[in-house]
Amino acid sequence: GVLGLVPVNAVVRTGAAKPNLGSVEAVKQAMLNARSIVFPTPGATPSGTHMGKLVETLGLAEALKAKIIHRPALEGGVELVKSGEAEIGFYPKSEVINTDGLELVGPLPADIQLTTIYGAAVTTASAAPDAAAAFVAFMRDPAHRAVWTHGGFDAP
Repeated sequence: GVLGLVPVNAVVRTGAAKPNLGSVEAVKQAMLNARSIVFPTPGATPSGTHMGKLVETLGLAEALKAKIIHRPALEGGVELVKSGEAEIGFYPKSEVINTDGLELVGPLPADIQLTTIYGAAVTTASAAPDAAAAFVAFMRDPAHRAVWTHGGFDAP
């Protein structure tokens, strides 16, 4: 079953102005207006690949070339946003939701969103199918939803 969904979200430094991300055009303007942008390296992570393709699809590759920094969130990307070196970052919500010094701006619009689906299942080759099924049931129990939400996973 599905445990949670993790969309790509924009983040800014705590206290910074939050750009409008309400439409594809608004995201395009936010990127053009940003002094600098950080997201993971295309090809290195699903979100980095998505953001790299999105920049191309929106026709912004040339305009943003000098503004984009490629850095995974947990390998210095969030630090660039916190310090102000990068004005806006685009990362999976679960990687940035509980980071001091950052504020979530919000998810990308549905038309340009990449949502990672996290799931769990018991394989037919499992050596301990009962224990595996109990673990999956524990992970999916609605009583634990708050923990998933706190970690940046939206409900399935």
